[in-house]
Amino acid sequence: MAAGIDAAHGDVLIPMDADLQNDPADIIRLLDKLDEGYDVVSGWRKNRQDKLITRKIPSMIANRLISWIGGVPLHDYGCSLKAYRREALQDVRLYGEMHRFIPIYASWAGARVSEIPVEHHPRTMGKSKYGLSRTLKVVFDLMTIKFMASYQTKPIYVFGSFGMVAFFVSVVAGLYAIFMKLFHKADFVQTPLPILAIVMFAVGIQFLLMGLLAEMLVRTYHESQQKSIYAVREKIGFREQC
Repeated sequence: MAAGIDAAHGDVLIPMDADLQNDPADIIRLLDKLDEGYDVVSGWRKNRQDKLITRKIPSMIANRLISWIGGVPLHDYGCSLKAYRREALQDVRLYGEMHRFIPIYASWAGARVSEIPVEHHPRTMGKSKYGLSRTLKVVFDLMTIKFMASYQTKPIYVFGSFGMVAFFVSVVAGLYAIFMKLFHKADFVQTPLPILAIVMFAVGIQFLLMGLLAEMLVRTYHESQQKSIYAVREKIGFREQC
């Protein structure tokens, strides 16, 4: 998908699977929807011709999770038949299997996203590479999407939060160990609480240091490549700079 996007030269890009399940006649409908002012139009296989248990039900669950986490409500993220304006994809970089989340990336950059029902024919060619085995990969992708959506420019918030939780557990375990020592005459070697306190304190330090390192990496990433931390769709009333 990434190679196709880089090689294409048109103002509108329309990827489509090669297994003949999508109908090329829907391309005109996608273009008509783009003309209504949208930047991304996603196909929705409303009458999907696939197996119920292994394909349709897992896909339905995944689409709802992706819509909830990504903030872009679509019925069918797995449908490759989509229409994109080139400018909506200029800053999109696909890693791993992130191609299914292109509408989310585009939306973060200010793109207007919509979807329309498209035809879906029974498989007659090739063999599907998707199934229940991809569920774990989708979970990992969703974790990445959630992290990037909420903490991409402020990673110390997530690492720091885990660090504070670890410190809290450390303090509680240490105080309870002291309480047991003073009031119940329980020696420190008789309970795992001192070890827990020390380990969680060390874990808290590690989380804070990881957060600081992540902050340095984020700043280096944006400043070295002059990447903006925000997206502006259109400037109105600004004079062009020489």
